[in-house]
This record gives sequence, C-alpha cells and structure tokens, in this order.
Amino acid sequence: MANTYFRFKHFTIDQAECAMKVCTDACVLGAAAELTTATRILDIGTGTGLLALMAAQRNPTARIDAVEVEPQAAAQAAANVAGSPWSGRVQVLAGSLAALAATEPAAYDHILCNPPFFRESLRSPSAARTTARHTAPDTLTFQELAEFASRFLAPGGQLSVLLPPPEMQHFEREAAHAGLFAQRRLVLSHRPGSKPLRHITHFGHQSRAVEQQPLAIHEAESEAYSAEFEALLRDFYLAF
Repeated sequence: MANTYFRFKHFTIDQAECAMKVCTDACVLGAAAELTTATRILDIGTGTGLLALMAAQRNPTARIDAVEVEPQAAAQAAANVAGSPWSGRVQVLAGSLAALAATEPAAYDHILCNPPFFRESLRSPSAARTTARHTAPDTLTFQELAEFASRFLAPGGQLSVLLPPPEMQHFEREAAHAGLFAQRRLVLSHRPGSKPLRHITHFGHQSRAVEQQPLAIHEAESEAYSAEFEALLRDFYLAF
C-alpha cells in the first residue's frame, strides 16, 4: 500500500485521495524545468499539487495556476497548497483544460505537464487512475495539450512535458503541428547506459537543434543515487 503522504524539505504532499502518487520522474520534472525567470506558471493536471509546489519553492515571486479535472485530486491539491508556505501564490483550479481556455487566461511563461500516457495499454479498474494515466477520448489528449500550450504560452516561454519515449515521439508530432518544437530533452534512466525510462522535453515556439542530456537516477554498480540526481533534488529530498 502506497504511503498517504510524502514529506519534502519545505512542504508535505498528502496523497490519500489521489489516484497517482508522488513519483521520482515527476520530481525530476519539477526540479529540471527552467522556472527561475517566469512570472506566470501553469501546472496542467496537477494531481497532488506536487509540480505547482515545487515551482513555488524554486521561484519566490511567480504566480502559479494548477488545473485538475478530477474533483478529489483537485481538493487534495488545494489542501496541500493551503498547508504550504506558498498558499498566497498558488491557485488550484478544479475543472478541465478546455474550461480554463474558455476563460482566456493571460499568457504563461512556463507550462508544466505530466500527462496521461498509456495510450495502448489496458484500462485500469480504477476510474480515477484511468483518467490519470490513459489518453481516453473523454480526458486530455496530446492534441488538446499542444494546442492549448501554443495558444497560451508567452513569447519566449516554455512547455515542459514528461512522457515515456514512444509517447513523447507522438506528442512531439502533435506539438509541431501546433507550432511548438522540442528544444531541450532530459533522458531519464535507472543507471548510466540503461534503457531510457522517461523523456522530459522542453518545447518553445522556435525550431532549433535539440539539446539532449542524460540523467541516471542511480550509480552504475549500486543502489546509491547518482551525484547528478542528488544535486538536482537536493533542495527537495530529505535524504539529501
């Protein structure tokens, strides 16, 4: 049974009411995105509120919106935000991305998303977990995500997305159709040289050569965290 909470150095994530729990790859996304100069940040599909709170910790002045379609998760995220040091700068919006688009929000300097991705796998018996992990017709699609980001991303802004490599290839095609292009890619693996687990790709409106960087979670011959991983998560993980 998963823990009902995850404690970081400066905030705690209660996750009992959320289908998808705190995971390592999402923490890497929150720590690796270039957020320090952004004034407006959006977390799409915030779940527990993890990425929104990591963004708030890293950028002491940004205003952050966190949108979540699943009502229980939205309530959990709102509670986590309320219990954090940054409740005055983070707003949880319960509803769909389409509903947010209808309000014509001001442009965002950075958009974060850890989207649903198991497009070809069997459906989960849990409806909430299915919504969190599958690109179902009644949930967020890659096309909708790309089109929203292209429309509401400020000039010079970035969209940072976390996906497994095959799904990232699919999303990159959708993003290009919407006028967003991969610019930087972090390739996450368990160990140096092992099969990539996830790609964290940063998109912008300008097409250019993609800068690619590997990141191994563990050292090659042990379960110890790699020096690069430890440096990236040092401001968040209690273990460091």
